[in-house]
Amino acid sequence: MTSAFLRLAPLAIACAAAISPLRAAEVEPGLHAAAAQAGAVDTLIVLNAKASKQLLRNDGDYLERRRNLVDTLRATAEVSQAELRGWLDAHGVAYRPFWIVNMIEASLTAAQLDALASRDDVAKIESNRAFKLKQPEMGPLPDGQSDSDAPAAALAIEWGVNKVRAPLVWAAGITGQGIVIAGQDTGIRWTHSAIKAKYRGWNGVSADHNYSWHDAIHVTGSSCGADSVAPCDDNGHGSHTIGTMVGDDGSGNQVGVAPGARWIGCRNMNAGDGTPARYNECAQWLLAPTNLAGNDPQPDLAPDVVSNSWGCPTSEGCTAGTEVQEAIENLVNGGIVFVAAAGNDGSSCSSIGDAPATYDASFTIGSMTSGNAMSSFSSRGPVAGLVGTKPDVIAPGSSVRSINNTSDSSYMTISGTSMATPHVAGVVALLMSVNKSLRGNPARVEQILRETAVPISDTQVCGDIPASTFPNNVQGSGRVDAWNAFLVAEKIFADPFDD
Repeated sequence: MTSAFLRLAPLAIACAAAISPLRAAEVEPGLHAAAAQAGAVDTLIVLNAKASKQLLRNDGDYLERRRNLVDTLRATAEVSQAELRGWLDAHGVAYRPFWIVNMIEASLTAAQLDALASRDDVAKIESNRAFKLKQPEMGPLPDGQSDSDAPAAALAIEWGVNKVRAPLVWAAGITGQGIVIAGQDTGIRWTHSAIKAKYRGWNGVSADHNYSWHDAIHVTGSSCGADSVAPCDDNGHGSHTIGTMVGDDGSGNQVGVAPGARWIGCRNMNAGDGTPARYNECAQWLLAPTNLAGNDPQPDLAPDVVSNSWGCPTSEGCTAGTEVQEAIENLVNGGIVFVAAAGNDGSSCSSIGDAPATYDASFTIGSMTSGNAMSSFSSRGPVAGLVGTKPDVIAPGSSVRSINNTSDSSYMTISGTSMATPHVAGVVALLMSVNKSLRGNPARVEQILRETAVPISDTQVCGDIPASTFPNNVQGSGRVDAWNAFLVAEKIFADPFDD
């Protein structure tokens, strides 16, 4: 979609974009030495120019505001990156430009780092390091309970789906219909019988993966290869999370919270390895999905909620104020609920340490067992620098059964806040399906989920908030509850909430 705004924006952007005064760019410590030793190093070149908030609309519906946001971000990048791209072209440097954050990914030598650091249009140059997805280290709960206390046998409706009381909402005729959920993870086995019919790229007869799938992995090294043109999962983690959102094979495997919703996806990890550039590429695609060639971005085809069961630690380059944070904030500014796993470094306090769980813009999810206890691995708050509490709510995450990527009919049981997070994404879909006025309003949706959550009994105190006060830094506002949220949402006909 090319709007009149985008065609006319460059002059306005050139005048309105904020440019820092002349100074040397900030180069991440150790990056120059790494480039000198290896010959070249993968980097993120962050430009000074920022999209002017004065150009962003506050009127119209959420789709109009999202289109305007995308147009503004794209135009800012197009104008401000022009000279830098010319320099990279002239020096034979391959690169990948971004607009959700005004940055360029490129592999640079030490000499090229020095040259770019002296440019007045460059703000900073950071490493684009890979990091392996972390799985929980299982252990006993403080009271001796086990994290693996879910039923060993398959259930017609899995325990976590029942625990969030989704079946009560289904009985009222709401299964997530009309809502689009997205997962960005290790990929998805889209042909699995529990999720195939719910894929937006499937019409019941044939598949069209344009605007419903993107692969942010451009190198080989796994079973999916590079730039997969169809959804693929080289790990299993991503498929499992999508199953918890929408899975139902019609033959007794009801593993998903919102089986009537549609799903789309993006692969942001290569055999479990993620980088800031991969996370931002998926975030950009989710804000305005493109065709398989990466062209014709369509913000109207963005999902309503994104489930994020991944972490980007400081060692990978994700801290407060980084480009990953800016990308997530732009997703939320575009009216998309961003649900994120708290992490698996508990049970000590202040163990929520990795982005995106540490960001204000994220709706952060902890994990509980089927026995109504906190999972021992679930990370706790408080998070340094945040005014509010983390996690926001908790959901079933211990011994969760969902689909596997090994065949079109296989299932597996695993644990983690990764498993809790898609339960909440599914509840978000149910909530929006009840009342379409909640689409495009993350703040209102999150407020309802907090207000209708059900606290569990737990005595642990983290920070200065008593265990009997909610929200707190152990379980947030408590267990997310689809039925309680439904009762609130169905009464909202005109949404006065101002976010």
